[in-house]
Amino acid sequence: MAATLSALVLLGTGFAWYSVDALTTGLERLDGLGLGGGQDGAVDILLVGTDSRTDAHGNPLSDDELAALRVGPDVTTNTDTIVLVRVPNDGSSATAISIPRDSYVDVPGIGKSKINAAYGATMAETRQRLIDAGDTDETEIARATEQAGRQALIKTVAQLTGITVDHYAEVGLLGFALLTDTVGGVDVCLNEPVDEWMSGANFPAGEQRLDGAQALSFVRQRHDLPRGDIDRIVRQQVFMASLVHQVLSAKTLTNPAKLQSLSDAVTRSVVLDANWDVVKFVEQLSDLAGGAVKFETIPVADLNGTTDYGESVVLVDPSAVRAYIGSVVSGTAAARSTPDKSSMKVDVSNGAGVEGLAGRVSTALIDAGFGRGAVSNYGGTSTETKLYARDTDNDLVQAVAKTLGGPDRVTDESLPDDRVRVVLGPDYAGPGSDQYTDPDQDTDGASAGTSATPIPPAPPIDAGRNGPKCVN
Repeated sequence: MAATLSALVLLGTGFAWYSVDALTTGLERLDGLGLGGGQDGAVDILLVGTDSRTDAHGNPLSDDELAALRVGPDVTTNTDTIVLVRVPNDGSSATAISIPRDSYVDVPGIGKSKINAAYGATMAETRQRLIDAGDTDETEIARATEQAGRQALIKTVAQLTGITVDHYAEVGLLGFALLTDTVGGVDVCLNEPVDEWMSGANFPAGEQRLDGAQALSFVRQRHDLPRGDIDRIVRQQVFMASLVHQVLSAKTLTNPAKLQSLSDAVTRSVVLDANWDVVKFVEQLSDLAGGAVKFETIPVADLNGTTDYGESVVLVDPSAVRAYIGSVVSGTAAARSTPDKSSMKVDVSNGAGVEGLAGRVSTALIDAGFGRGAVSNYGGTSTETKLYARDTDNDLVQAVAKTLGGPDRVTDESLPDDRVRVVLGPDYAGPGSDQYTDPDQDTDGASAGTSATPIPPAPPIDAGRNGPKCVN
């Protein structure tokens, strides 16, 4: 998949040598993404690589371009590269944090899902809803579905990481190849030779320079790698680090011909949010050095997790992810801290018709650290368990839902911020019920594999090294 950071790096360095108007006029801009809102001493950018078979302006790729990229005409759209980049306001450093594509997370409006499907699944759901409502304008439907998909991904990443996303950048398959070719290819190094037909990766061991199409195969491969998608992320990171080092140290963009190629590649392949003042941002990066650009990956609880219906997923613990990101970015700004569970009181109403169930559930919640709330019988008819809260995206509200097994969350503005109301239905099978079995690992709708494979964070990869880092 497209390693989107390359687009940002080339945008930044290109502005230093080329006319701002020439490079920005043709950019595709997006509005209404629900970005920003936090002043935390840094700019937080969500960089997304999609498997879209169109360019930034929605034009389909030609058959020749698809053949050169070694991809078929797949019509689905997933975000298979997701990177959160944090740049302090003084522009002194940049930290890029990768999120595995198969991370099993809570997607607003969808529920538990792989994070790379947040974009595509939301698009599909929105499209069907618009068609059912009688909409027939395909252009308007496409615009609305893409916006909904991007909004869902932005909310999902913010919810997982605890970091408010300020800006959004997106590049597809063609863009990655064009941007790589613009700088004359990028150096990589492999520990062993590889020949994997699905991605088209066929490379010898050792150091080598890859052109755009080869680089796309290099960063897309995940089959036949010891750690699957984790090794693919490492490949993407070393590729991006090598690109950053090349651009910042070798003054790649002093060549006017390359600058024109850069302008053409960027305007055809990069999508940015409408409110991003890129010129001001680039000024912040004027003193950035390769060694100050680092690449990290969130911790993984189990690389070989499985959902209740048998789908293979990567299990992540949101609290561990936030704690790790907090430690990574603590030098630039304080990450959102985990609030005290006891400050959230939980009222429990029994609508399941099972004697004593509300009391047992309330006790389980208190044992889990939440505040004591009221226990009662539900006065109406409840067919399924619901959780009511003023802010359903609140960390503690999500923690209550996770403890109870993931019931649907419903907004109720009559409730205070520090109170949750749970109505138990006949479907309830969480703590306190006769059906409940305490899992080996709390993974909210998924379980660890027969042999859990946690992947703790590795030392960061930086762009200041001499020569590319050799990888699987």
